[in-house]
Amino acid sequence: MTTSPGPAPADAPSTTILSKEVDPYVVDGSQIAEPPSTLRGKLKFLGPGMITSAAVVGSGELLTATALGATVGFMLLWLVLVSTFLKVWVQIELARWSISTGRTAVDGYDDVPPRIGRRGWIAWLQLLMLLQFFIGQAGVISASAFAFSSLLPIGPEPYSLLSIGTWVAILVVVAIAIHSLNRYAVVERISTVLVLAVTLFAIAMVFLLQGTQFAWTLGDLGGGLRFQVAAGAIGVAIAMFGMTGVGAGETTAYTYWVVEKGYAAWTGPNDGTPGWVTRARGWISVMKVDAWVSWVVYTASTAAFYVLGAAVLHPQGLVPEGNEVMVTISSIFDSAVGTWGGVLFLVGAGLALFKTILANVPSLSRIVGQTLAVFGAYDWRDQTARNRWQRIIMIILPIGWGLLGTIASSPLLLVIIAGILNAVYLIGAAIATVYLARTQTDPRIRDGRPTEVMLWISAAAIIAVGVIGLVNAF
Repeated sequence: MTTSPGPAPADAPSTTILSKEVDPYVVDGSQIAEPPSTLRGKLKFLGPGMITSAAVVGSGELLTATALGATVGFMLLWLVLVSTFLKVWVQIELARWSISTGRTAVDGYDDVPPRIGRRGWIAWLQLLMLLQFFIGQAGVISASAFAFSSLLPIGPEPYSLLSIGTWVAILVVVAIAIHSLNRYAVVERISTVLVLAVTLFAIAMVFLLQGTQFAWTLGDLGGGLRFQVAAGAIGVAIAMFGMTGVGAGETTAYTYWVVEKGYAAWTGPNDGTPGWVTRARGWISVMKVDAWVSWVVYTASTAAFYVLGAAVLHPQGLVPEGNEVMVTISSIFDSAVGTWGGVLFLVGAGLALFKTILANVPSLSRIVGQTLAVFGAYDWRDQTARNRWQRIIMIILPIGWGLLGTIASSPLLLVIIAGILNAVYLIGAAIATVYLARTQTDPRIRDGRPTEVMLWISAAAIIAVGVIGLVNAF
């Protein structure tokens, strides 16, 4: 098993082509390659963003964005665009640091002061976040099983413990089987296919409304794009900002994927030469195209789910919560366009949720694995040990998610704890990104004042939402 980087550029050394000897986390200059200079060339090396998109569009977008649209109608459609747009800047700057140093986020978080004992404070937070990751994904896998069980119940009752539990077991086995090889290329290809499929599904469902009584107009969309927030919708707006777009977990995971794709290895170690600066800026440019393409994809999906809630549920005064969102919209499509419409929605919803699990099994295994390494469980630089730990973690995580998601139907205390940890994690990730960008990223590969201003705005907005989330949690 190997976590080899993705396909190498045509002029790259042969050692960068998928090989067990190549460790993408070792940046020693042996894999240096010149970056593409044209947009067409850059598009050939995209991929990490598709994995991020697969992780982003999950229960938060399918269930929460739809419910928020049901609550306030089209009014806050603009906030979907603003929320996802602002967060990308933190994602890009952390990935810039990662490409330039060859290091990944959890390793960098340990450098951020103040230190508690021998570890940085965010490293300790990262250790606590293992609980949040566990709780959050348990909800996603149970929601995906809920959708598939609604279509194909196992036993007489679709929402019985037998049916939901069996579907959870099926999804867990599929997730483990797909990731048994732990190869970057497999994760990228599956994520790309599923992300594009789910995005097309979400957009198709929105346009399918046009033949029903829930048809929307350009005026509805235009009204939703005006910068306005009703007095009673401020809380909803804050919740939407926190739940849409890349979160701290996806931003952290993105650094692993840009390294495993090969951007850092192709850049090479910083030897202070103009050649390194040129390569670094070139591969960072590829990464930025990757990040913005993925932004377009997951923003389109999120906006589509929001429009479904605003167009279908809001006029009827329906504000379902949790998995009821899927059942309610499915039944409405069933009566409005025929049985096939409801079936199509449940299939798409189930896939949208399950692809989040498929993306997060390898993503979180890397985060969890390096967190344990930071605290001395093993040496992250030892590829054999790293792969062995990741293989074990990628079995334990989905099994644990499945068990918790099946048994704890409404773990209120766990959800509250997860909410508190996630709010603090947002704050920590934003602070860490600014700190690492200012202290460790070579000034020669920064993009100038406008980008720096956007980073500060992005970090400030994320920190503000994290603080508000903490206040609400208590």
